[in-house]
Amino acid sequence: MAFGGFNSSGSNQPMAEINMVPLIDVMLVLLVIFIVTAPLLTHAVKIDLPRASSNPNISQAEKIQIAINAQGTVYWNGEIVEEASLRTRMAAAARLDPQPELHLRADRITHYEKVARVMSDAAQAGLVKIGFVTDPNDVQ
Repeated sequence: MAFGGFNSSGSNQPMAEINMVPLIDVMLVLLVIFIVTAPLLTHAVKIDLPRASSNPNISQAEKIQIAINAQGTVYWNGEIVEEASLRTRMAAAARLDPQPELHLRADRITHYEKVARVMSDAAQAGLVKIGFVTDPNDVQ
């Protein structure tokens, strides 16, 4: 071991070696603890669970097509509707479960005010799934 001696002829420099004995002792104690506790962690109770088979009930949300032409006429799935009738239809659609998707198509020269009013009515009715339909092939 590297302890200081009582020899007066030795140098008074500090010891440069690490005492490894306490470190090895702690490591061996931890190893014994892990060896003892590891089998206890893998112990499981075997039970016979019941088996059931079911198919998920996947219901597709209805899609509502709303179209606005250049004159500002609003169509609900191809049928012309007035503004009051549109609001009542949107409120009825918002109460459905699952809530339908609203696909909004507008003519290129339709005033933004009309599109914004339809979107506002849909939001006030409680419809949250609103998508815009565009034609990707018609690029200027």
